[in-house]
Amino acid sequence: MFAFVSGNLALDFAGTVKARATMFDDFLTTPEDLDEWLLAADLLDTAPHCDAATLDRAIRLREAGYRLASAAVHDEPFAEADRKIVNELAAGELPRLTLRSDATITRHGAPDAALAAIARSAIELLGGPERRLIKECGRVECTRLYLDTSRGKSRRWCDMTICGNRAKSAAFRARHAD
Repeated sequence: MFAFVSGNLALDFAGTVKARATMFDDFLTTPEDLDEWLLAADLLDTAPHCDAATLDRAIRLREAGYRLASAAVHDEPFAEADRKIVNELAAGELPRLTLRSDATITRHGAPDAALAAIARSAIELLGGPERRLIKECGRVECTRLYLDTSRGKSRRWCDMTICGNRAKSAAFRARHAD
């Protein structure tokens, strides 16, 4: 259900909305959806039992992060309100990590600790040199943002197996149409 193809935690979180420009298919509509995403993202090891208020904070963070990253793509200034949301949520405690004897890690914390980790990921990305690597998927219907870490910085799609294949198939059909 969730895709982790962006190369950055904050961008993957922003990617929980599919096709923002056309259908705005939101994968985080309930607190339980947020629980599942936080587990899938390996931010916490047990479901944090998010509530409606946590979901609201998460959505505000997701949308602010998306707008800030999109501004970076288009070389536009950051909106003050979006910066404020991200900075406020980043100020919280992070999940507690524990190293076990079998060399595995456990992650514990409240839902807001996971949101703080996402917000800090956004800050480190947008305030660092990788900001220049943020791109938007080249498939018209997709608005996912990702880091282009390819050798020639020529990556065009968020995910080759989804958007890349669809775009190439559509181009092939267009070339061979009657």
